[in-house]
Amino acid sequence: MAKIFAKDIFAVVDLETTGTQRENGHHIIQFGCAIIKNLKVVKTYSFMINPHREIPQSVVNLTGISNGDVQKQKDFDFYAPKIVKILQNTVFVAHNVDFDLPFLNYELTQHGYDALTNKAIDTVELAKIAFPTLPSYKLSDLTAQLEIKHLNPHKADSDAYGTAILLIKIIKQLETLPQATLNTLSSLAHGLIRDTSWVITTIADSLRQEKRPLPAEYMQIRNIILQKQNERFDSHGENGTFPQNDNDKRKLFKGKLHFRRAQVDLINHLHQFINNPEKNAMLVEAPNGTGKTFSYIFAYAYQLYSGRKLVIATPTKVLQEQVMEREIPQLLNVTKLDLKAEVVKSSSRYLDLDGFVQTIFQGTPNKSTLILQMQILVWLTKTKTGDLDELNLTNYNAPLFAQIQHPGDARVGSRFAEVDFWNLARRKQEEADILVTNHAYLANHYMDTIWGQNPYLVIDEAHRFADNVISSRNDSMRFESLWGVLSHLRNLLYYSNDSVESQFNDNVQINFLLTKLDPMILELINLINELQKQLYAQHDNAINKVNLPNGTLELSFQGKGLFNQDSRFKQILPKFQQKLEEVRELTNQTLFELYHEQERMLANVEALVGDITEQIDRLDYYSEKGYQLADLLSDQKNLAQDGFILMITNPEDPLSTNLDWLMLDASDVLNQIYSRFDHIAFVSATLTSDHNFDYAISQLALGKMNLVKYIGKSTFNMKKHLEAFAVINMPNPDSEDYQKDIAQIMVNDLADKNHVLVLMTNLDKIHDVFTEILNAPELKDFEILAQGMSGSNNRIAKRFVIAKKAIIIGADSFWEGIDFHDCGIDTVFAARLPFESPDQPEVRLRQKKLEDQGANVFEKDSLPRAIIRFRQGMGRLIRGEHDHGQFVILDPRIWTKNYGDAFLQSIPVKVEKVTLKELKKKLRNK
Repeated sequence: MAKIFAKDIFAVVDLETTGTQRENGHHIIQFGCAIIKNLKVVKTYSFMINPHREIPQSVVNLTGISNGDVQKQKDFDFYAPKIVKILQNTVFVAHNVDFDLPFLNYELTQHGYDALTNKAIDTVELAKIAFPTLPSYKLSDLTAQLEIKHLNPHKADSDAYGTAILLIKIIKQLETLPQATLNTLSSLAHGLIRDTSWVITTIADSLRQEKRPLPAEYMQIRNIILQKQNERFDSHGENGTFPQNDNDKRKLFKGKLHFRRAQVDLINHLHQFINNPEKNAMLVEAPNGTGKTFSYIFAYAYQLYSGRKLVIATPTKVLQEQVMEREIPQLLNVTKLDLKAEVVKSSSRYLDLDGFVQTIFQGTPNKSTLILQMQILVWLTKTKTGDLDELNLTNYNAPLFAQIQHPGDARVGSRFAEVDFWNLARRKQEEADILVTNHAYLANHYMDTIWGQNPYLVIDEAHRFADNVISSRNDSMRFESLWGVLSHLRNLLYYSNDSVESQFNDNVQINFLLTKLDPMILELINLINELQKQLYAQHDNAINKVNLPNGTLELSFQGKGLFNQDSRFKQILPKFQQKLEEVRELTNQTLFELYHEQERMLANVEALVGDITEQIDRLDYYSEKGYQLADLLSDQKNLAQDGFILMITNPEDPLSTNLDWLMLDASDVLNQIYSRFDHIAFVSATLTSDHNFDYAISQLALGKMNLVKYIGKSTFNMKKHLEAFAVINMPNPDSEDYQKDIAQIMVNDLADKNHVLVLMTNLDKIHDVFTEILNAPELKDFEILAQGMSGSNNRIAKRFVIAKKAIIIGADSFWEGIDFHDCGIDTVFAARLPFESPDQPEVRLRQKKLEDQGANVFEKDSLPRAIIRFRQGMGRLIRGEHDHGQFVILDPRIWTKNYGDAFLQSIPVKVEKVTLKELKKKLRNK
């Protein structure tokens, strides 16, 4: 359909510059341009330009353009008339047009030329809209994902050509959209950057003339186009009988799955356990790469024809997807069993169609919200599930999500009731034989009827289950935030220019309510302040005090130390709850009266009503937290099992006190969960410490269960896949030289590597190493990512997988919580042995509880936790029999401390002692 833009010439421009601040002496060093006619690239230009200044090393690393490359080139004054002529009568296109066009215009005007006034469009925004489920919109990632060939990323000529092909693909993709979707996109597009909307409106207007019928795979409700939802499940085959002997399994696996002795032994042990009525739980440790996920699904699958379900709980979304998209399809292919599997997750992960459609008519949103709305409109023409995770977003903090996440109700009678994504998901879950969920969801919804009668349960990555159950139950009361909500509410009701009082002063009922409400709000604020003062007064009873970098004082308490029998806080709390409920109810009545003033509901009043509604929702939230806290404090047993943290944002001000609470002993909750399920398998690559399950049994509260224990063997020779080195001449880990030595290893020894993980235990030290290596020319081909500095952990993980060469410097969840299934890791550095910091409140509180019980905290808690985390870090390397890698321990304590042997024994291959000089050769495979 090139005819739509037959008369338009696109000039796709990319600039390389010495920096981003044009007013501060930064200049263009390369101009690249690709000309598009009839949606084909017909010509390209590339000019190297002398900036008459030094090119920073970071720019050299990124672009490959050195000072020598531009030293003898003409300067911008020479190229300016050529550039003006090239761009004359064209549509200016760039990937981030608000950088390239203003920068180019600044250079032109500085040299006496008029600024360009061309129509200007942005391919970043267009790509997000046209391809809403891609994980990244960096140009290099887009060209890789869309299979656009361009040879020299970050060179202006190559990037201009890549962007030109991207634009053509975007236009062709938009042209395939249903007309109603294009019409809605066109109505929203005016808020896009510069003239970007012109592309969408031109396509929509042109195709509207053709009166295209809606393709058969779609349906239309109002102005929303959806994929038709097929609720019928495809049958995979018939019921089967478990293959008892090796020959039967060999026949079943033939041509589909390699027969591996260790995997078959694991399957057989699981099968025996499931069919043993005397046993109700099994602990399984199986090394990475042994096919343990397939094994447990296979063993349980043949038991699912009596109407019982198998529930699989994993810690992460990545593992859920792996089970659903890789392991279960493989099982069905091998066995031909007629089984159905579904993911179970929170309703908030699904799009609420009613809420989404309302947002489209709510006026002009901010830019990020607008683009997200347009992305969702396009995504709705593709998705059959409405699962927001398909959008590959790294966070759900945008204001839009509060309105479009499904609340989990039945949606009976709504316009979209028949196609409601959450209700569809529930229907599918009810019919499924296998349900895949996550640890946190299971912990909070174990009584849900969706699991069926007497279901089986597998807890994958079980070494993390107790901690995930605990963290899912932790909560807080942010008194300062509640105070802010109430202040904002008073402003809306009484003091803003468009307040309720000023606009409805002639309404008797509203004025009556407002007269009652204000003193109530003030009384509630006084109660909040009194609660804060009572907490602050317990300052000296804290078992741990930490001053955080942001100035907040963090005080940790055992329950009995913060709330004694005569606690004044416990006496005030019911009054606070009652007053909060009264304020919420009276505000609701005021809102109800405002709805009756329909004829006066002008635009500014509608916005006011929306804002008040939002404050009521927040009051509901804090009311719920108040009841949770009251329940907690009403039970002395709870107080003994829970810890409390005061977060005082200004240590000198009692009224800046906030309260967090956390579970220290999950035994009761874990046993409640276990009682709901049958024949539970706890599976992990790291369930043992010192070759026994004692720590796992304690952590998982399995002491009273009738257990089966099994340690599996690897399906391949680990010595051929893993090399382990420990450096003997590193300085003390607490010295400045230590961070510098780590940085030097990164800079000098990684030339032959592609994906490197540097595991640390301190975020400040991560910053030091990151700063040290960021602009090193030796690492110019690597994308360097650091926790706390390169975006969210999810974003870092995505960038790492996409990049051809990358280094992550991380702590915490990078040891074990984030998976990299889609890219091999060459080398893992353990910068320090991963002991938890005793300054972390949850660590100090947990350990104090153990101390009070007379336990040896180091032996019973610190060391086994560190060893399991250490093994998990090493496990980042070898995820399967095709992986090879090097594990490097930089912490010299592994040789000098008594506990070092425990870490060494946890490594499945012999650890080689090396000096820093010898390590360089090992890393370079010399």
